[in-house]
Amino acid sequence: MEIGQSGTLACYTDGASRGNPGPSACAYILVTAGGEVVEERAVFLGVGTNNEAEYRGLIAGLSAAGRRGAGYVEVFSDSELMVRQMTGTYRVSSPRLRPLYDEAKILARRFREVSFRSVPREHPLIGKADRLCNQVLDAQ
Repeated sequence: MEIGQSGTLACYTDGASRGNPGPSACAYILVTAGGEVVEERAVFLGVGTNNEAEYRGLIAGLSAAGRRGAGYVEVFSDSELMVRQMTGTYRVSSPRLRPLYDEAKILARRFREVSFRSVPREHPLIGKADRLCNQVLDAQ
């Protein structure tokens, strides 16, 4: 599927954990500038925290956007912590999150530009990503 001349994809990500730490999953949805969903995926992660699952969703989404040849990625997440850490507003002090943050930063550098925006959980595509996470968790 073509991503258009702009080379821009929106990446909606979410992560979920039941127990925190507990069984966790992540999901992403890639959308073209024209609003077409070009890829969506949810993955069971095993035991982890909610914040770890949020980062895993970001990493999976950025990896998928890279495979699709995006030059620009707009990341949308309901995780204010992750968004603020990725934009440098918050520092990463958790030893559990640091390697995930580092991996996401390395992936982000592969694009011409990546922006991060915090959106409410009620956003339709964040809600869909959340449902994908829960479907994976329910199937375990």
